Amino acid sequence: MAGSGGGDGAVMRGPDGRAGGGTRLRPNDRDALRAELRSVSTELDFPVAFGGEVASGSVRLTECFGTHTGRIQNLEVHEGKGLGGQALAFGRPIGVADYGAARHITHDYDGPVKAERLSAVLAVPVRVRGKCRAVLYGAIRQRVTVGDRARDSLVLAGRRLAAELAVRDEVDRRLSMAETIAATRRPEVPDVANLEELRSVHSELCAIAGSLQDSDLRSRMYDVAKRLADLRSGETGPPPDFQLSRREIDVLAQVALGCTNAEVAERLSLAPETVKAYLRTAMRRLGAHTRHEAVVRARSAWLLP
Repeated sequence: MAGSGGGDGAVMRGPDGRAGGGTRLRPNDRDALRAELRSVSTELDFPVAFGGEVASGSVRLTECFGTHTGRIQNLEVHEGKGLGGQALAFGRPIGVADYGAARHITHDYDGPVKAERLSAVLAVPVRVRGKCRAVLYGAIRQRVTVGDRARDSLVLAGRRLAAELAVRDEVDRRLSMAETIAATRRPEVPDVANLEELRSVHSELCAIAGSLQDSDLRSRMYDVAKRLADLRSGETGPPPDFQLSRREIDVLAQVALGCTNAEVAERLSLAPETVKAYLRTAMRRLGAHTRHEAVVRARSAWLLP
């Protein structure tokens, strides 16, 4: 393959998808984009698959699978131009059976397309909270109508990527809040509003961390959550005389916000009976007889903020 974009190191990106913002914990979004395009190309619905991230009103096609030349690699497609530019402008999938003869698109990029002998092409925008963050393309070297199976596979890849980017954005947002709180280390007891905000951020971090597949990122997020639990006096708390599992702490963090078992189950993607089991075990280890007492003892042991 002439263009199967190589991996970059982790970069800092914000929710707008641009480099330079966000947290150092965020993986490179190009890796997720590349993985989805690879899945599309290996399913054989589209012999050629390519795409790129959106920045400043254009898409730079950095990831290519099944191409024979280097003409598409790093091609910049502007909004409203060509097939992908229209998908970017209108925010919906757009396809053609014969790219060269299509009348409803501009032909600014006919050179690279003809060099690859592409005919049937489908472009799918990846939208997160109303903003287009990337465009995925699937292409066939024959004049055919893209079938439902092929179309669905590319649209599904776009939805998976959108969901992944949305999770990463939320992680960035929560970690940014946590870092802001951590940077404000007050020797005095924080006021009630600040303390409740700290506890809310801690709870959300635990909930998000527990849903992550990346073990390294999950571990780092739990480390940040632990730092938040130590912020009440500005110093790291003493180790507790007992141990709670990570999931038991996650459950107590939600209970501390006043969540019911059903709400805890929904936030942590657990079965209600599983939540009850974790809560019972945590209460037993803490020597607590009620949910409230368990939270108080967990805070005294520096397990919760």
